This record gives sequence, structure tokens and C-alpha cells, in this order.
Amino acid sequence: MTDETGPWLVAGLGNPGREYAGNRHNVGFLVVDLLAARLGGKFGRHKRAAAEVAEGRLGLGGPKLVLVKPLTYMNLSGGPVASLAQFYKVPPGRVIAVHDELDIGYGQLRIKCGGGEGGHNGLRSMSKSLGTKDYVRVRFGIGRPPGRQDPADYVLSDFAQVERKELDFLVDRAADVVESVVTRGVEPTQNLYHAS
Repeated sequence: MTDETGPWLVAGLGNPGREYAGNRHNVGFLVVDLLAARLGGKFGRHKRAAAEVAEGRLGLGGPKLVLVKPLTYMNLSGGPVASLAQFYKVPPGRVIAVHDELDIGYGQLRIKCGGGEGGHNGLRSMSKSLGTKDYVRVRFGIGRPPGRQDPADYVLSDFAQVERKELDFLVDRAADVVESVVTRGVEPTQNLYHAS
């Protein structure tokens, strides 16, 4: 049974470094950056994990959020996330991974708890490090690569100009989804956002 008053850990998945900042693979970082701004939090290097962390509450006296940007590369994200979940005493059911998803059309958002990783190395690392797949995923659709472009090259490329026109709105919507999962739960959030 989870502590209903305990914190939530929201891990935005991405790669550290300026050269990756605008990549499709870094959309998780964009979402947690916006959440930090909404909460009035500021990211700083954590002493116990290779990650930047910001903390805040949703509203006055609302649930505490621990926002995480691992400073490892995507395929090693799980180590810092698991260390911080242990440090803040957050059970896997209150861990939310925000990540890019190739198998969903651009801008579509899907929420699920548990399940496979769909070839996503960040999720694979998290599942291994947490010792379970039973954590929440907010999946931000980036669509499939055009033509015969290698998916690895596609996720490490910047959003196209036409995509960037909607990106701020979509990141805002993804942040709303995270807040909804925390305040309403997974199933009500799926009902609300999967229909639109």
C-alpha cells in the first residue's frame, strides 16, 4: 500500500548536454523543466545521485513533486532515478517517467502503468534499476522516422520546424497530464486525455 501523502518522483528522460537539448529524445526534460517553472522550483545538482533535482508542491499543501533530470545518458537513466526514489522513499507506483515514444503519432500523449519498454533504453534502464516495470509512463508521441531513416538517428535529431510550432503547447499539455496523474490517478487521466 502506498502512502497517500508521500512525494511523487517525476523523471524526465533525456540526454545531458547542450548538443541534445532540442532533440526528440529530450522531450522528457522539456516537460519537467515546465513543471519546475510552474511549481517555482529550480533545478540543482543532487548530492546523492547523478541528476538535477527540483522540488515543489502542486498548489497550497498539495502533493510534493520531486522532478528529476538524470545527468547520465538515456541508457543509464535508471540508476539515478532508483537512487532518488530510495532517498525520497518513493515507491515505484509513485514514480512517473516522461519520455518520447516512436510508436505514437507526433503530439499524442498516452499514459500507462507497467508493461513493456518498447525498445526504449531509458525505460529498460529504469525497469532494471527499480527492479520492476510497475511505474507510470507518460508517453509523448514523436512519430516514426520518415522514409528509411534510422530510428536512433531520428530520436537524436531536433524537432522539425513544423513540429516546433506546436511543441510549447504539447509540452504544456504533457505537464498537465503529469499533474492529473498525481491528483486524479492513472485511469481517470487516461479517460480524460486518451479521448482527445
